[in-house]
Amino acid sequence: MSRRPTPLIAEFPVSGREAGPYGITCGPDGALWFTLVHHGRIGRLTPDGGVTSYQLELASGGPSVITTGPDGALWFTEFRGHRIGRITTTGTVTSFPLPTPDAGPFGITVGPDGALWFTEAGADRIGRITLDGDITEFPLPLSGAFPSAIANGPDGRLWFTMNQANAIGAIAVDGAVTVSPLPTPAGAPVGITAGADGAMWFVEIGAGRIGRITPDGAIDEFALPDRASRPHAIAADADGNCWFTEWGANRIGRITPEGRIDEHDLPGTSCEPHGITVAPDGTVWTALETGSVVRLTPR
Repeated sequence: MSRRPTPLIAEFPVSGREAGPYGITCGPDGALWFTLVHHGRIGRLTPDGGVTSYQLELASGGPSVITTGPDGALWFTEFRGHRIGRITTTGTVTSFPLPTPDAGPFGITVGPDGALWFTEAGADRIGRITLDGDITEFPLPLSGAFPSAIANGPDGRLWFTMNQANAIGAIAVDGAVTVSPLPTPAGAPVGITAGADGAMWFVEIGAGRIGRITPDGAIDEFALPDRASRPHAIAADADGNCWFTEWGANRIGRITPEGRIDEHDLPGTSCEPHGITVAPDGTVWTALETGSVVRLTPR
């Protein structure tokens, strides 16, 4: 493992331990927006530590992944409420129930067509919702695949992980799906992001690996020093690197396009880092399920 200069790490308490900060994204207002998965709330954190949160209609809805939409609002999935939610930067919430029962929406991202695309982990479908709430669902060619995270790719397709099928999928805007099985058994991929190198980068929570897949389906895998670290989410920075959470090991990791890995310990023990995002200024923000958000400043 390569040793780099130690980054600066600051921790911001945002909730009680039981609320479960989970997904996180940079908002259009310069704040960090995050989900409180166990309390049915959406939180907002300013860079100087100011915290606000907004109650959703369903306290038990399980808001999970959140992203900034093309309309300047934040869009998020409600895994247990089977809804897609939207919240403005002033806190106005709108909710869109999904047509498929028990769909279990999880990952969400903006597509090349200006709509929001999301996974339905419980229904083996990929969904699409327009800014005015029209929903279309596309079935996957596998059952029990548990589609998880999703990201917009460089080739006009949406790329997603299939956690239980041990594969990476890609869907075109017309619904055509391609499936690429992973070389390593039981990799159980979760997070995925578009890298600056034109490939998609993903984490294998079951195998302790970081993966890379090109638009034509070629896959490389990079083993982490701690194979039991359970990498969970991943986000790309502007310099071509990817940052990821190690949920089982209390760390944030960084992988370069060449595959060099650096790891950084987080404060405390068993803090359960989940979602991760990179701000425009290059700082890395991570939601800790034990009640905090951490800012890592590379140097």
